[in-house]
Amino acid sequence: MGKDARACAGCGCRLSQYNLEDVCAACSRERRLVVQTGPSIPDTVWLAPDIQTAIANWDFGLASRLIREQAGLRQDDMAFMTGLSQSFLSMLEAGSRRLTNLDKAARFLQGIRTPEALLAPPFRESAAPVVAGYPLHAGPGPGHHDALPATPDPTDLNELAARAAAQSLHFTNEITKTNVSDVELAALESTLTEIATDYVHAPLHKVFTNLVRTRDRLFSLLNGRQPLGQTRELFLLTGTSCLLLAHASQNLGDEDAAIAQLQTAWTFAEQAGHNDLRAWVKGTAALIAEWSTRRQTALDYTRQASQLSPGGETRIRIAAIEARAAARVGDRTTAMAALEDLQRGREQKTAPDALARFGGLLTFPEAKQEYYIGGTFALLGEHQLAERHATVAIDLYENGPKEHRSYGDEALARLDIATARIAAGEIEGAGEQLQPILELPADRRIRQLGDAMHTVTRLLQEPRLARSPVARDLADATRGYQSIDTRTKALTP
Repeated sequence: MGKDARACAGCGCRLSQYNLEDVCAACSRERRLVVQTGPSIPDTVWLAPDIQTAIANWDFGLASRLIREQAGLRQDDMAFMTGLSQSFLSMLEAGSRRLTNLDKAARFLQGIRTPEALLAPPFRESAAPVVAGYPLHAGPGPGHHDALPATPDPTDLNELAARAAAQSLHFTNEITKTNVSDVELAALESTLTEIATDYVHAPLHKVFTNLVRTRDRLFSLLNGRQPLGQTRELFLLTGTSCLLLAHASQNLGDEDAAIAQLQTAWTFAEQAGHNDLRAWVKGTAALIAEWSTRRQTALDYTRQASQLSPGGETRIRIAAIEARAAARVGDRTTAMAALEDLQRGREQKTAPDALARFGGLLTFPEAKQEYYIGGTFALLGEHQLAERHATVAIDLYENGPKEHRSYGDEALARLDIATARIAAGEIEGAGEQLQPILELPADRRIRQLGDAMHTVTRLLQEPRLARSPVARDLADATRGYQSIDTRTKALTP
């Protein structure tokens, strides 16, 4: 026995370096049986195979819960015995925390008076001293008793170095465990890319269902364990899924649900430390506020978003939203300044935004830019400019790739043209633009389209058009235009 080794005051056997008491576990157990103070664990509990397995696997959270259930103890009883706080013990049993410190693990096992036969070699009182040349290996993890070599004599520095190396390898093995492969991460990114692309032209209910399913899978993975790099990627993917759900909720007309999804997306953006996602979340918050009664708030959100995005399509998008939001409140100066900012963003040569890799809704192509510019001029009452830019937007959509076409943007751009023609008294020309919107399938009529169509109906009913039979017919056709039906059962998987 080394000069610094300690012996049990009861039986004289050598004490483990992790035993902080003056007696061994056996003597301590006998003393406890005599004193009979505080909560205790019946001997029969240790015979349960699932408890033995949990201890062998170093799964102290599971062991704690199983022991409490078998012994009829409360969490505060177990906390008292082990010296852990009840809050930490609760997280340990829930699986959100782990005991990776050997001293604390030893204190836990000693506190509940674990039989020595169930202890791993480092915690056994009777473990033989380590001999020189003990084979080192990382081992398969804490599920095996030999994952760490036996406790060395601390007076031998070579043995102490070997023990420290084994502990380091063991801990590395623990923190690099993962419940997700790089292949699955790539597959999840591909799924979100497909959803973002489908979003602009597929029926909303199908997109919504796929989004919820993908988000739930991401939530499930985040409840597990993976290295930090994979966790950050999962944060980004999950935040992106919630961002898309915010857009979908807004298009369904549920502003409260959209805001809740945005709050979640922002939390994941913060956890991922991802500025592009932060900027998109703030920009979408502005977009939602713009279509609501909180139009001034939209401008505040665009200014916050601008500080997060130095350039690229994200910055162009923010300027476009700001221009239209300012136009809605009659602030022409701010609207025109935002359009100038948009033009400067177009002229800048910057690297692609990080979210652009998902494509579809998470891009801001030229067609969409022209639609926003036209919408801004329409709100400012400058109808010729509105029609010019809206026409360019429709041409770009119609002549571009089919999968990039946005039925919502195209329809809203046609409504801007129809509004311009009604203002000019060209009612038949307005009818030409309204016809494709009236023929649009019900599952593609986003809520914003319904609101905009009602505005057109009011314009067609103005007294100056009372004698126009074409205006009356168009008013009849647009009156009661129904947007998407959120009660459909298509949302169920």
